[in-house]
Amino acid sequence: MDCIAVRSVPEAKSGLREAKGFIVYAVMLRLYRFVRDKATLPASWFLRSGLPLFAAAMLAKLALFNRWIGVRYMELTVDDVLIACGTLLLLSGWTALLAVRARLLALAALNVLLTLILYADLLYFRYFQDLISVPALLQARQVGALGGSIAALAGPKDALLFADWPVFLLLPWALGPRGRGGRPSAVRGVRAALCAGLYAAGFLMAALPIREAKTGWAAGLFGADWWNVSIYNVVGLYGFHAYDAYQYMKRAFTEMPLAAEAEAESADWFARRGALRNAMARDGLFGRYAGSSVIMIQVEALQSFILGREWNGQPVTPRLNELLRESIRFDRFFHQTAQGRTSDAEFTTLCSLHPLAAGSVFVRHADREFDCLPGMLKEAGYETAAFHAYDGGFWNRNVMYARIGFDRFHSRKDYAMDEPVGWSLGDRSFLRQSADRIGGLGRPFFAFLVTLSSHHPYKLPEAADSFDAGELEGGLFGDYLAAVHYADAAIGAFVDRLKADGLWERAIVVIYGDHDNSITDWAQYERFLGKPLGPAERHLLMRSVPLIVHLPDGALGGEVRSEPAGQIDIAPTILHLLGIETGGRIMAGLALITGPEAGLAKDGRIIAFRNGSFTDGRRYYAARPPEEGGGICFNLETGKPLHGASCEDARRAAEEELAASARVTEHGLIGKWRDAGADSTRAKTAESIGRSSPS
Repeated sequence: MDCIAVRSVPEAKSGLREAKGFIVYAVMLRLYRFVRDKATLPASWFLRSGLPLFAAAMLAKLALFNRWIGVRYMELTVDDVLIACGTLLLLSGWTALLAVRARLLALAALNVLLTLILYADLLYFRYFQDLISVPALLQARQVGALGGSIAALAGPKDALLFADWPVFLLLPWALGPRGRGGRPSAVRGVRAALCAGLYAAGFLMAALPIREAKTGWAAGLFGADWWNVSIYNVVGLYGFHAYDAYQYMKRAFTEMPLAAEAEAESADWFARRGALRNAMARDGLFGRYAGSSVIMIQVEALQSFILGREWNGQPVTPRLNELLRESIRFDRFFHQTAQGRTSDAEFTTLCSLHPLAAGSVFVRHADREFDCLPGMLKEAGYETAAFHAYDGGFWNRNVMYARIGFDRFHSRKDYAMDEPVGWSLGDRSFLRQSADRIGGLGRPFFAFLVTLSSHHPYKLPEAADSFDAGELEGGLFGDYLAAVHYADAAIGAFVDRLKADGLWERAIVVIYGDHDNSITDWAQYERFLGKPLGPAERHLLMRSVPLIVHLPDGALGGEVRSEPAGQIDIAPTILHLLGIETGGRIMAGLALITGPEAGLAKDGRIIAFRNGSFTDGRRYYAARPPEEGGGICFNLETGKPLHGASCEDARRAAEEELAASARVTEHGLIGKWRDAGADSTRAKTAESIGRSSPS
């Protein structure tokens, strides 16, 4: 599930806000009284200081910036103004120590610098729907993409951001020195006191609202890597850049170099996994559908327990139920996401590697090389396109999609918002408009679609809600059923369109759920399923998502496969069917749709999850920290715990897989290994040429 931290009016704590205002007022009052009683400066000094004019000008620009980026639920509030004022005081308070002309020159330079940062962010947002970060600056290709587009991104109204520059450039000479206004020692003392007071006031004005947000509506936001704009929503524009720089330096200076032994272990693990895929490539289904297009739909929060079920006399997923009769279903398929949620599902599915334990690969490691499905299909001559009707900067998709091989990303700005549902465009309109664009893709193509309407908190507008949840009506679980029912109908209409356009018979179509629904009220599940759920069943239920694959000729339609599988297996499966070899690729998954010749390669398969849990179809190991008693191993047939040693070998195997994947991602091993391979090839070529050259 994608998340955005937004303010909620009921959560506003008026008492704490009044306390913040009182503290800031008290500090400023004491500062004023000190200056009034101790200083011999003329009253015009406050105007000549330049600080009030500087703060007012920058606040106006920040207000314009917030208005022009136009992000929903991010209107300026009193807290935002307090934070902005506090940040500006922290950035400019030191100028109070300077003489008048020097101070005015310093404030003019600071105005120019901060305005340029703001305008760079504005242009960057108009292109990428995100703010510039340090990693983005270090990716020349990403920032360079703006080079030919700046003229198109800029607008006449942008001149308002620079309208105050002439005033600030003239002030140092118009309001220059007019005498000392008192003894030098007294003036220096007042300046020092004023500087200290400005920093105290700035710190309180910024820190108090941020602290309130972190313990309230923005709890859990920092470190989650959702969207740079979400951090901006809490700490302001310049606060975001300070936080971003701190995070980058923290990661850069605390990251330990990878030991050669650990790197060798990872290389060996992926070599063994590649050998397994090579062995599977000998079966009769390898390359059976070479040249076929591929259409993949990642469905928001779609879980397996809901397929084929009825509630209040209605099937929840009637169209998917129909689709199962002509497709292959994997009934023990598991999502492998972690903190990155939907972006984790995309990374794991497309790149066949495990996500990070904390944060999102899309955000933290967008500069790495990966062996991902869109890039490999692009190498094979496919046109590749991604479709998601949300802001392109969310989860850093604008950057990461291009990085992993998509030719084009159709984001919210590319869609007509004719059916608003939940966070964005309704799935029915999204899939209909996407089908129009898919029809224009070159053949063969890879189309990757990410739905959104079945997103927490699952509230549908009345016009889109056709499901009668009965006794669950109005509750979170009932809303979830209605949202999935709506998404099901949208997918059904999309499949009808594929059939009408003649694509159904010429494409491999894959539909899967991205992650669980974040609902943990087990009484609701038990009421819906009509049975009590033990601990092992609850773990499996929250991990189980559907995987449905339709082959172009309808082969294996109606078949149910029960071998354990995970999202890391989807890309190898598609490449296997297309006849694209993956033995030399750094991928953790295995092909799932194979002939009997490849059956032995999947024996004893373990499906590992990022938190250290795993299942092999017979057991489920639920990882827990030592302070909670350590992990529990369940027998899935009985639902009862097993002796700890029963899962130890498999636990170590899962740990080895997770470690190998993490090292590849966090240390950029794919790029390193490729560079080393290229260097080795060049050296061998040079040596060969040297031997063959006449002496």
